[in-house]
Amino acid sequence: MRRSTALRLVPALLAASLSVAGCASWGGKTETVEEQMKNKDYKFGSLLGTDGGLNLFGKNKRGGGDQDSANGIGVNSFLWRASLDTLSFMPIASADPFGGVILTDWYTPPDSPNERFKVNLYILDRQLRSDGVRVSVFKQQRTGNDWREVPVGPETTGTLEDAVLTRARQLRIAQNAASKL
Repeated sequence: MRRSTALRLVPALLAASLSVAGCASWGGKTETVEEQMKNKDYKFGSLLGTDGGLNLFGKNKRGGGDQDSANGIGVNSFLWRASLDTLSFMPIASADPFGGVILTDWYTPPDSPNERFKVNLYILDRQLRSDGVRVSVFKQQRTGNDWREVPVGPETTGTLEDAVLTRARQLRIAQNAASKL
């Protein structure tokens, strides 16, 4: 019985010892968050960034100056933000800013309850290019209690890709105009 009690304490003791070891480099100096912010060169932004992307804490440690490496995302930040804006009416199931993949869940338009759509969007490049986005749209129609796959015309995917590219250009123009002020 004592052995099982001792085994249950091992994780707690391990966590406590790691906490104490983490404090070893502390040095007894106390500093408020405001003082830390003044002493460090932090620049906070929103999740989607104020300067065109995923910019939570400013430039990266390596001092990379280009927008995408500073943001820490692996794809073009304008295409990423434009994709999220364009698909904002659909429920997002998964979004990977490093791989440039956005997967939506099924969306049923309010005016047609017997249809539903799903979108897989891939950002293929770090540059803002017309071939930098690929969209796959899936459509299903309800027949009784079952959902059946229905083909989607190529114009649907083309329209969605064009909407993302148009929004990305708008975001880039807006950022360039703001940086000139």
